[in-house]
Amino acid sequence: MSHHCTDGQGAVRDGSLSELSNAVAIVATLDTKGREVSYLADIICKCGRKTVLIDVGTSKIAPRTNQAGGHSVRVASPAELLKEIAATTRGKVRDLLASGAIGAIVGVAGGKGSAVFGEVVSDLPYGFPKLLVSSARPALLAELAVHNDIMLYPTLVDLFGINAFTERVLQNAGQAIAAMRYAPAKAARKTKIVAITAFGVTTPAATQCVGRLGKAGVDAIVFPANGAGGRKMEQLIAAGEFDAVIDLTTTELADEIVGGTASAGPDRLKGAAEQSIPHVIAPGAVDMVNFGAPSSVPDQFRGRLFYSHTPYTTLMRTTLAENTSIGRLTAQRLSLAEGPVMVLWPAKGVSDYDRDGGIFRDPDADRAWLDALKDNLPPKVTVRELNCHINDPEFAEAAARWILKQLGKKADGDANV
Repeated sequence: MSHHCTDGQGAVRDGSLSELSNAVAIVATLDTKGREVSYLADIICKCGRKTVLIDVGTSKIAPRTNQAGGHSVRVASPAELLKEIAATTRGKVRDLLASGAIGAIVGVAGGKGSAVFGEVVSDLPYGFPKLLVSSARPALLAELAVHNDIMLYPTLVDLFGINAFTERVLQNAGQAIAAMRYAPAKAARKTKIVAITAFGVTTPAATQCVGRLGKAGVDAIVFPANGAGGRKMEQLIAAGEFDAVIDLTTTELADEIVGGTASAGPDRLKGAAEQSIPHVIAPGAVDMVNFGAPSSVPDQFRGRLFYSHTPYTTLMRTTLAENTSIGRLTAQRLSLAEGPVMVLWPAKGVSDYDRDGGIFRDPDADRAWLDALKDNLPPKVTVRELNCHINDPEFAEAAARWILKQLGKKADGDANV
């Protein structure tokens, strides 16, 4: 690991890490990406920022072996070696951040280096500038974006030195990361913050909740329930960033159960329960499972009811059996809660497509979610059934009013809380 800037001619000047403040860390395999890194560092330094180079290359590291009975037995596969390098580098980066030496990080990588970069930045704070210049396949980059707030600069051409194409990407990336500086969240905040989940088909409900909370002096942070959004919300809840949750849109459980593309993983619905903070749960958009373009839908689902939300998003209506499984899973995860929990049920539909006359309207399938939930829910969790649609003002009012009461906030029209 070294600190350097360039003199405009590509030469590197080493310096002491103790001199650094708010520098940009560059993570790369210097044995294969040395020219690109030197060019990028030069751009960053010309913008007035110092850089710290962190080499994650493996070419100079011999595979470790153990001697057993006179035979050499390999114990470290390439994948294992990459994991070790990532773990060591993650620790270095954390130390640099803690000391104030760095204020941003950028990676230059192909497939393996991109995977290492994703691990290295995995526990950096939300909002800390993270940028990756990569020639890796799009599916890998998409997977990295699911887990962290990484800004991606796909090169579209391979990284083979500096040429008319790669220099454009590196110039843009260098100038962009040089302009970014981490601003840590203030230790003490005066306002309460509530996390809310939304989808396009539940946006009216989320919008009304945000407005209702805002009138009471409570901030709302809305997460898209698209897999990445739910995953990040759960991480931030676990980190203590929120005082309460209005989980309007639990559609990610449908993808987890059925096999869609918007699953948020096995920790969905667990954060608020483990933190014992107040949370409202609703079955927003559990009437649908997400896929990509129509051609991407697995053959096993042929003959099902589909709706083309966009050319790149195909929605599939959940069945009664699937909603039973989703409701059961919801109840199982809510049973972990020690704090106050309220489940709100909208009898007239759970999404914009699930209303009278809507393409996904199926009251029996919807009701299967509620029945399975109630059959498996502990008595400590309250269920309130409302004779309205999830996007009706009445529903958002009920969710916001209950949360405000739990937070000790006065709602409009309340004599007290």
